[in-house]
Amino acid sequence: MEFRKATVKDIDRISEIYDLIHTEEENGNASIGWVRGVYPVRKTAEDALTADELYVLTDDERVVASARCNRVQMPSYALGNWGIKAEDKDVFVMHTLTVDPKVARKGYGKAFVKFYNDLAKDRGCSVLRIDTQIKNITARSLYTKLGFKEAGTVPTDFCGIPGVDLCLLERNVL
Repeated sequence: MEFRKATVKDIDRISEIYDLIHTEEENGNASIGWVRGVYPVRKTAEDALTADELYVLTDDERVVASARCNRVQMPSYALGNWGIKAEDKDVFVMHTLTVDPKVARKGYGKAFVKFYNDLAKDRGCSVLRIDTQIKNITARSLYTKLGFKEAGTVPTDFCGIPGVDLCLLERNVL
């Protein structure tokens, strides 16, 4: 396994993973709350790449997971019941963590969270924050097992998807 910054060459594969996740949800095999054609879409990855904030995990040189990592907290985070008080400069956020459903449950999500933690530490951040839709029990369970605490649920329009109940999670950088 190797983590690295994404390149333009990775965009097709990341977009393919988005489509695989949308298909899993449409077939009733996952409950994430994303909507095909709305979020995430190819432009989601392209924008993260342009901002130099897109990372991938490869296994045997094939992209199996991706995420955007930065200090940008969604506006709805202001409504969170955060247990860890921190200045914005000390908070590192992971957005749109995706793992290819064909290789799910092999530890890639857990490994990505560790990478994200280490990236935050390298940037001098002390707090990790993540969000996921309340219905995404799989992600919420993973994050809880990795030491994140839920900081509340806020109603929001999320990246073009109306009426989302967004679960906010946080943890100190380890």
